[in-house]
Amino acid sequence: MMYKYIRDAWKNPDNSYVRELMWERAPVWRRQRVIQRIDRPTRIDRARSLGYKAKKGYIVVRTRVRRGGRRKSRFTAGRKPKRMGVNKISPGKSRQRIAEERVARKYPNLEVLNSYWVWADGKYKFFEVILVDPQSPSIKRDPKINWICENQHKGRVFRGLTSAGKKGRGLRNKGKGAEKVR
Repeated sequence: MMYKYIRDAWKNPDNSYVRELMWERAPVWRRQRVIQRIDRPTRIDRARSLGYKAKKGYIVVRTRVRRGGRRKSRFTAGRKPKRMGVNKISPGKSRQRIAEERVARKYPNLEVLNSYWVWADGKYKFFEVILVDPQSPSIKRDPKINWICENQHKGRVFRGLTSAGKKGRGLRNKGKGAEKVR
């Protein structure tokens, strides 16, 4: 029941206590490391819905990714401005996928379970990534999560198998080129 109120507050951060809370937290987060391990999730409702449990083997990491387009340097040799490829260059992956992959590289012995948006300001987008330790005995014993201990799930984030990865690959809608049925 409590999670419902937390979820509603995060849906409209401007009209709830979340804005004041983040007004204090965001400057602190900007001064911290890019990939910062945290004790507990900022959005417990979202973390729980994505598979997080408060027990050994689960780790939550907050990370930030720079916003805006790709910054590419201009050529010095002769080209038409149109052909320089400086402006309007966008990555093929979402910011969330980039964040997940960076965290996975930082923690190579852990597997990325999922991630969720936490905050955004003018310069950064902040995400929290849920990591699972496949070697942990408590994870191996839990029948709901021990699938991640199998070899075929190694490096799942780099193959686009997280929720953000599947969304970016267009696997969320059912059927090929699924359209709304009227």
